[in-house]
Amino acid sequence: MAAGGARRDCMAGIAAMCAGVACLCVNDAFAKALTAGYSPLQILFLRSLIALPFAAAIALRAGGARALISHRPGAHLARGGLQVAAALLFFTSFRHLGLAEATGLIFVAPVFITALSALVLREPVGWRRWLAVAAGLAGVLIVVRPGAEAFQPASVLPLLAALCYAVLMLSARWLDPRESVWTMQLWLVASSLLLSGLAVGVVWTPVATGDLWAFAGIALFGTLGITLITQAFRMAPAVVIAPLDYTALLWATGFGWLFWQEVPDRATAVGAAVIVASGLFIMIRERRAAG
Repeated sequence: MAAGGARRDCMAGIAAMCAGVACLCVNDAFAKALTAGYSPLQILFLRSLIALPFAAAIALRAGGARALISHRPGAHLARGGLQVAAALLFFTSFRHLGLAEATGLIFVAPVFITALSALVLREPVGWRRWLAVAAGLAGVLIVVRPGAEAFQPASVLPLLAALCYAVLMLSARWLDPRESVWTMQLWLVASSLLLSGLAVGVVWTPVATGDLWAFAGIALFGTLGITLITQAFRMAPAVVIAPLDYTALLWATGFGWLFWQEVPDRATAVGAAVIVASGLFIMIRERRAAG
């Protein structure tokens, strides 16, 4: 009975992860559509504004009133700055790159996390993981093609976003261990709202009535996606759940083709495959090292 329950939890975790990744890809598709008429900063501000009540309600339900309180608000504010930078860079790239290309490049984040863990935090990283880091960077070069006629300077934007995301993930160590994941999520949304709100007036464009549903959608699917992914890691082992994050490439390719008639070229497909393979290898090695 216990084994059957564990299996059901694992399957539920897989379903939650796949659904969460799909929701985040819908979020990205909304963002790409909105960048045609609005600044990425305004998109981020309105997404955070609409998402904050959802995040607060989820935190209250899951963790009670204690989930609203932080022991280190300054650390959350710093993490909010990283979140704002990553989102602005990623959303800006949508104006120049296909959805699948931008998504493939941002998946270099696990490679950056491994490199930063070794170089900054002085954590031991074996030669196999360094080889995977090198392979991931080679995949980036295949997609970006520096020096080639097809090179787009905008390809650097998702890479910088991935770097900010990597630092954001490592910065979780700055937080008080007593704080729950729900507190982290709520304060990340709140700090993103505060920081983006400081400058949004400079780029503000009146929101067309017909676009309100898109702004609501980006907030709803973004919050839902993060919540589902968080739940997935609570229901099933990380070694099973984490690789499913790469299903985002399938969704991004499908949405890009469906809405913008984008078809990734061969170099983008090959480079993305190399990046994914290196990321998966790093995950496997880290699980073995931790076990």
